[in-house]
Order: sequence, then structure tokens, then C-alpha cells
Amino acid sequence: MNVVLFGPPGSGKGTQAQFIIDRYSLPHISTGDMLRSAVKAQTPLGVLAKSIMDSGGLVSDDIVLGLVNERISQKDCDSGFILDGFPRTISQADSLNVLLDRLGKKIDIVISLEVEDAELINRLSGRRACPSCSKGYHLLYEQPSVEGFCDVCKSQLIQRNDDAESTVINRLKVYNEQTSALKSYFVKLGVLYSISGSGTISEIQGRISKILDVGGSSDRT
Repeated sequence: MNVVLFGPPGSGKGTQAQFIIDRYSLPHISTGDMLRSAVKAQTPLGVLAKSIMDSGGLVSDDIVLGLVNERISQKDCDSGFILDGFPRTISQADSLNVLLDRLGKKIDIVISLEVEDAELINRLSGRRACPSCSKGYHLLYEQPSVEGFCDVCKSQLIQRNDDAESTVINRLKVYNEQTSALKSYFVKLGVLYSISGSGTISEIQGRISKILDVGGSSDRT
């Protein structure tokens, strides 16, 4: 079973990706992780990617696809995998399908976690972090004992730049622009399953399991 997981910032995608990995024993394929590993290991693709990044350029789709090709060709992906963070564009999706077809594989299920922007903004902009010990808090869901200060080391809490409301709004705008066309693309292939990313972690996991336990279903909403 080959799965692609979509989810906007703050949707809990990382938590749900780990659930899928653990429950279904699927190798996790994150293009960001693969790129960092290739650079660290100084593989041919890693060396090429590093030279591009060091000069301020963007790593091309060809390099990313090369990394994906190397990874999904490995033995542990024979029974399936979960792709996280890729594809991001129609061009990448087309190239991925060509690559998978050449390997005798295909994308079976695409899961999109859907959460209202207002809820995502509250989730992200309410986060606070301790700059000393890195413990995280939330203004609504996990408040410190003393407002504004870490329970562990008593340092004053901060809001990371990425969690500022204006930044969050822009991140969500970019995500929605990126994925809207991709969702339509996967709808046409008959593999997109949109589920609510609101509720408890276990409730969302239950929605995911209903799809993956049977390898997909006719209900895609």
C-alpha cells in the first residue's frame, strides 16, 4: 500500500504520519529528510544538492525525484511506503507517476487532512516555547503554571517567528495555493480521501484507519 499524506501547517500531519508508520509498518519517505541524509552521507546526489543549496539555488525536481527513486527502490519499500511532503506540484506528481510506473508501483491512497484556517491559526499562533530548555506550551491547550514562564526552568517563554499570526496566515495561503490543484489531480485519479483533521488525535486516527484498513473505499469525503 503506497500512501501520500497531505496536511497544512498545524493539522497534526506529523503525528498522524507516525501513526500510519507504526500501525501499518510503512517506511516513511520524507524528501526533506532524504535530502539532509544524502548531503550528510555525501552521495553523488547529495553532493550535487549541497552545491546548489550553498550557492543559494533551489534543488531541482530531477534531484528530488532521483532521491525518491533511490529510496523506494530499496527492499523495505516492496510492500508499500508513505510519502510525506512530496509531491508539491502537478509536475512533480506527473513525474512521480512515471517513476512509479517504471518500477511497477502506483499511488494507492492520498489522504488530505482538512482543518479550517481559523482553527489552524489558533493552533499555531497560540504556541509558546522555552528558549532555554525547548519545552513547548500553548495559550489554550497547555498553559504554564505561571503565565509567560516555563514550568521547568522558569525562563520567559517566546513565540517563534514561524508561529506569528501574520506568518501563519501566509504559510496557509501558500499551502492552499500549492495543494488545491494537486487535490483535483488526485481526485481525477480516484485516489484522494479528504478527512477532517479536527477532533482528538484518536478520532482522526480512526478516520484514517477506516480508509487504510480496507485499502481505500468508495466514500472519499
